Amino acid sequence: MGIQEIIGGLATLAWLGTIGALGWVVFSAARGRRVGGGGLWVAVIAVLAALLTTAAAGVVFIEPNQRGVVISALQAKGYRDEILQPGLRWIIPFAERVVQYPISRATYTMSSVDSEGAVPGDDSIQARTKDGQIVFVDASVIYSVNPAEVINLHITWQDRYEDGVVRPQARGVIRDAVSQYGIEEIVSSKRAELEQLITQDMERGLASNNLTLVDFVLRNIRFSDEYAAAVEQKQIAEQQAQQARFVVESKRQEAEQARQVAQGLADAKVIAAKGDAESRIIQAQAEAEALRQIAAAIQNNPDLLTYQYIQKIAPGVQTIYLPSGQQFILPLPQTSTGATVVPTQPVSPTIP
Repeated sequence: MGIQEIIGGLATLAWLGTIGALGWVVFSAARGRRVGGGGLWVAVIAVLAALLTTAAAGVVFIEPNQRGVVISALQAKGYRDEILQPGLRWIIPFAERVVQYPISRATYTMSSVDSEGAVPGDDSIQARTKDGQIVFVDASVIYSVNPAEVINLHITWQDRYEDGVVRPQARGVIRDAVSQYGIEEIVSSKRAELEQLITQDMERGLASNNLTLVDFVLRNIRFSDEYAAAVEQKQIAEQQAQQARFVVESKRQEAEQARQVAQGLADAKVIAAKGDAESRIIQAQAEAEALRQIAAAIQNNPDLLTYQYIQKIAPGVQTIYLPSGQQFILPLPQTSTGATVVPTQPVSPTIP
């Protein structure tokens, strides 16, 4: 309870006391009783009540979050030029009164949710985009009264500035800004730009009406039911196309993997064939070199061939009978052009 209410309450009690004292005096006089100083008491209480009433009409307490506009019958223009600042202030009783305005921040919300908006029901802003689509915007405007312009605000709007300025300014600015963008831009890449554009226009609009924009919040943007269904079908089609691309890519990778495996097997076979060919070449070269060395050895020592022949047949032979005049059972290859002396008597060599 403020001091003005307290003084007003005391004044009311004083007036009730005055009425009571006056009634007692009248009642006593009617019954022929002497009232003595009763009339004086009535006058004193009445004067006290009048003083308290005058004080209640002249004292004003301005809260820290408020500013006061003095409406004065003594001024030609009807108001004082000075704004009443916070604290206990005095005005001329019965000739002036004070209208107080809050300067603290306030939030005005327009939403499709019934319990969120300032207006019950669906209070979202319906707007049309550059490409002709309808969107529904939920938004909040955080604003305050400009303390230095309280008098002008009172003259222009009084206490109707929320419904007369904030609401229509917000709805008009949002519709104008949305009309400059396509629907795809609003819901994706240009949403922040849209919010910035609305904030700038709102700031100018409120400032011209003695209000200050603190912040603008773009709460939600939703489509019409028809467009939402179309977007859903588009998303489904894109997902199906993406799935198809994934399947194709998977098959391509499988084919590439199979090709790589086949190429690897082919390369392995080529390498194996090259290795086998090189091995055969090396083996052939080795055999050729061995034969060359054998031939050279036989050429240098003709009896070596006879020795090798005997070595091959020796393991299973104990005795060899040679006919007269023939050194071997089988004829040996001619290894030299010189004559060979053949013994005339049989020889029975013992093979170790």
